[in-house]
Amino acid sequence: MQPGTGFADQPLTGLRVARRLTRLRGLGREGWEGYLFLAPALAIFLLFLVIPTVWVFGLSLFKWDFIGDPQFVGLRNFQRLLLEDDLFHRSVYQTLYFVAGTVPTGMALSLFIAVLLNAKLPARGFFRAVLYSPYVLPVIATTVLWQWIYNADYGVMNGLLQAVHLPKLGWVRDSQWIMPAIIIYSIWHFTGYNTVIFLAGLANIPPELEEAARVDGANRWQSFWNVTWPLLSPTTYFVLFIAMIGSFKVFVQIYQFTVGTGGPDRAAETIGFYLYQEAFQHFRAGYASAISVIFFLIIILVTVSQMRFASRRVFYR
Repeated sequence: MQPGTGFADQPLTGLRVARRLTRLRGLGREGWEGYLFLAPALAIFLLFLVIPTVWVFGLSLFKWDFIGDPQFVGLRNFQRLLLEDDLFHRSVYQTLYFVAGTVPTGMALSLFIAVLLNAKLPARGFFRAVLYSPYVLPVIATTVLWQWIYNADYGVMNGLLQAVHLPKLGWVRDSQWIMPAIIIYSIWHFTGYNTVIFLAGLANIPPELEEAARVDGANRWQSFWNVTWPLLSPTTYFVLFIAMIGSFKVFVQIYQFTVGTGGPDRAAETIGFYLYQEAFQHFRAGYASAISVIFFLIIILVTVSQMRFASRRVFYR
């Protein structure tokens, strides 16, 4: 065979050309079918996420009260928001206060309950269902119940305080206690969800590892700290990630407990609630859009910080 006439260099016969065309047509058909299946999800993603996000970023440069034509003001909304708006600064502080009060305490409580429920206890399934039930109940319904619990005159919380000879508290009527009251409710509401996630993580840890640690003389605490906790770090990281973002976006319980006012002296006003007030109570669409942009950047900053620092402590088997 002469050079240049090897199998790879031979001219394509009619049969080989037909086979290649069939393959190309098949790939094209499968590709279009895949795009058709993705089309509904992509349309929803574009319609309800991408387009509104771009629209909000653009609207943040305008002054608009939902009536008439928007007035372009450039970066004036951001200048006022960051340098002049004391209410926004206070809402940022109160949001951080809420996050600091709910995330660490809620995660620690959920992990503790998960470790208890992971043991072989009688009626373990019943206790898991009871613990998870607050999360599946509507927030509006449960906040109405807790408003009665927090009632300053005949509420259960003040009854418990009086039973141990402590003074009554104003709870949702008191600017000093309304945020702790909402934090307690939020921990109660979300503990079941986080506990279920921790239980799933504990179920994936081989029991042989803990048994080997006990054979080596480790007690329960040493076994948990040196075996269970490192192997549970991916689950902990996930719970931290979800809980942090959810706590920053808190709104419904704030609205319900304060009856749409932000509480006494606006002591429970968070960024999400302040955004709602500016948009739908004061009808400042452009200014509310600027708040949305800053809020979005804050969440992105928090998320990137978590991914950079917390992910380093995640261990996998």
